[in-house]
Amino acid sequence: MVCKIITSSIIGLDAYKVDVEVDLVSSLPNIVIVGLPDTSVNEAKDRVRSAIKNSSLSFPYSKKVIINLAPADIKKEGTNFDLPIAIGILVENEVIDEHLIKDMAFIGELSLDGTLRGVNGILSHILCLKKSGIKYVIVPEENSKEASLVNDITIYSASNLNEVVNHFTENPLPIVKTNAEEYLINNSTNEYSDDFKNVKGQKKAKKALEIAAAGGHNVIMTGSPGAGKTLMAKCFASILPPLELSEALELTKIYSVAGLLHNKPLITQRPFRSVHHTASASGITGGGSNPKPGEITLAHRGVLFLDEVVEFPRNVLEVLRQPLEDGEVVISRAKHSVKYPADFILLAAMNPCPCGFSGDTEKQCTCSDYQINRYKSRISGPLMDRIDIQINVPRLTTEELIDTDKTAETSQQIRTRVINARNIQKERYKAYGILTNSQLHGDLIKKFCNIDEQSKEILKIASIKYKLSGRRYDRVLKLARTIADLDNSEKILSTHLTQALQYRLSEEYS
Repeated sequence: MVCKIITSSIIGLDAYKVDVEVDLVSSLPNIVIVGLPDTSVNEAKDRVRSAIKNSSLSFPYSKKVIINLAPADIKKEGTNFDLPIAIGILVENEVIDEHLIKDMAFIGELSLDGTLRGVNGILSHILCLKKSGIKYVIVPEENSKEASLVNDITIYSASNLNEVVNHFTENPLPIVKTNAEEYLINNSTNEYSDDFKNVKGQKKAKKALEIAAAGGHNVIMTGSPGAGKTLMAKCFASILPPLELSEALELTKIYSVAGLLHNKPLITQRPFRSVHHTASASGITGGGSNPKPGEITLAHRGVLFLDEVVEFPRNVLEVLRQPLEDGEVVISRAKHSVKYPADFILLAAMNPCPCGFSGDTEKQCTCSDYQINRYKSRISGPLMDRIDIQINVPRLTTEELIDTDKTAETSQQIRTRVINARNIQKERYKAYGILTNSQLHGDLIKKFCNIDEQSKEILKIASIKYKLSGRRYDRVLKLARTIADLDNSEKILSTHLTQALQYRLSEEYS
């Protein structure tokens, strides 16, 4: 009789239920795996055979073992099939009673000595199995805390194959339970290595970054070398609000699939991804034959920082356009397509020209107008149109360099205002499934970004002067909404709108 063991496999960020069917046939001894296994799954037969032997358990050496991974029309990859295959063989060989594994699933990689190793994407696996009606799951000890973040499903932790077998006889495995909300609160931190109190001068840029953090707006900073662009970008992480539990679980799912959790069961800080300009387009968006998350997905709910943004290849920058607009990226392959979330704040920095000193008050620029225009044109107009805040970061004066301003605001002081503004937005949009002003679209902009007649006249003049596109027009309104929230104002006033209009570069960038 065929034995059926339940497990799951991952496509993109989501898992789907897989039945591991095992049958013993009187034929030449062999192990055959069917159901579109990839190389890592095919190699499981050697790991499983050695793991069972080295665990002093009975293996059917005289029979042919046929293993089918259903559904058979979807390619399976990963090492999480090792444990369910081993359990199926042991059930067929009457080492484990089949009735004892009802409503139970198994996930884990086996070492040759029977030790259980952790696998990637365990949170996605557990969420899928819970949805499929599974009540109990046995996972490697390494994955147990992450797996136990999911409510209403029992997680057993095992360190080797013998412990799993003994669970069904005399020594039950320990049940692991982690309170996700408590873990998030206890492991969040307000301590960062970079703090805005150490940034000299640049009050306008600091305010712009505060607005960006409060509303989730994209920013590009242009200025001479040494003006403090990179330092302020590093400090930006310190003023971002803490993660909501739903955001933390969403990020944990992403980082687990990517294998970047580093033994942490839950992501507790907003990601800050600083990307080098040698990154490829697929490295930014994600890709591969079985697509994996790229930098924009790893920056979800956080920040993607592109220093010296004009040094990035044009095709790399252009792939950002659609994710910046939609908050997600779709990667299509021949057999399937996957959708990854990509709702991030783009934070970019650049020099004003190749030599870096165009418009500098102290150093002479050596670039021609042609060189400057060509340099700036590396960032396309459509991409610039998606960046809400475009600011100049001027050289520090001598007085600012030597000044030790003890009254400079700390990141914590700025963060308090950011959190307050985010709380206002959270309450305002709780019925609409969005968290920040930057996510407003269509009718929601009309509903929540109303302006008075005076402001309409100001915006009309600005539209004519700067030739604002429809997208830019909406983004100015959303930016004004964030400035009003920071000002604890229910209505968008003309002062909020004029400030929003100031946060763009000179007319040559319009």
